[in-house]
Amino acid sequence: MKILSGNSNRALTEAICAYLNLPLTRAAVKRFSDMEIFVEIHENIRGEDVFVIQSTSYPANDHLMELLVMMDALKRSSARRITAVVPYFGYARQDRKSGPRTPISAKLVANLMTTAGADRVLTIDLHAGQIQGFFDIPTDNLYAAPVFVKDIQDRFQNTSDITIVSPDVGGVVRARAIAQRIDSDLAIIDKRRERAGVSEVMNIIGDVRGKRCLLIDDIVDSAGTLCNAAEALMKAGATSVSAYVTHGVLSGQAVQRVTNSPLEQLVTTDTIAATDAVKAAHNIRQVTMAPLMAEAIRRVSEEKSVSSLFY
Repeated sequence: MKILSGNSNRALTEAICAYLNLPLTRAAVKRFSDMEIFVEIHENIRGEDVFVIQSTSYPANDHLMELLVMMDALKRSSARRITAVVPYFGYARQDRKSGPRTPISAKLVANLMTTAGADRVLTIDLHAGQIQGFFDIPTDNLYAAPVFVKDIQDRFQNTSDITIVSPDVGGVVRARAIAQRIDSDLAIIDKRRERAGVSEVMNIIGDVRGKRCLLIDDIVDSAGTLCNAAEALMKAGATSVSAYVTHGVLSGQAVQRVTNSPLEQLVTTDTIAATDAVKAAHNIRQVTMAPLMAEAIRRVSEEKSVSSLFY
């Protein structure tokens, strides 16, 4: 087994290699003067089972192109099997036609990855589970829930007054899975989105008065929805509000918005590398997905069950 890293999140790849006690495959992923991407593998990978780890985070198009070029290099170097490990699948929010004459970009990216040489895909908390069906190759969608549950249990010794909150109706399944694991109540925020990137909290379904609320979501981008939800929960009588979100995109003024919000803490995973602003924020921290991902990679390589990691 060989592990290759792009430039999007090298620290996560190195942590995975350390867990598996494997060296990182030597390779150059560089730019020409006009910013064209050039990849050169410095080891023999003929007949190897190769895992390419690359999040399609900001700058999404550069990192996606890096992934495609790396897989093409591996295919032309006679790798036996190429697994694209994409901790954050950046185009997942474009999973349907949201209006007339709009693309389904998630399907396009799936086609590009398959054409570039991917034999299978490993990702974490897809925005919509049906995106697995966009690929004509085996796709494993891992969940951050076990990592979040452990962190919640370590942080809150008594979970009797905790309520898990879904920030929208679409995230109920994700929130319910964590609520069941820690045996807590579930609440849902009914919101109305007037346009992309702007949301307005309308109503809270469930009783949150006197509760410590934990918002559960898959992606935090502008953080507008999250901060609005935190304010609504505090107004409804919650004693505190924290959030657990798998992918911390945190674009634009998101970090400043979170630091100025009622959120006691925003916990994200390291599927996206933390920026300097995120590291400096007093109420944002990361938990690592490296052990879970490393174990999943090991099981894929050894042809063992991946789903048993979660059940």
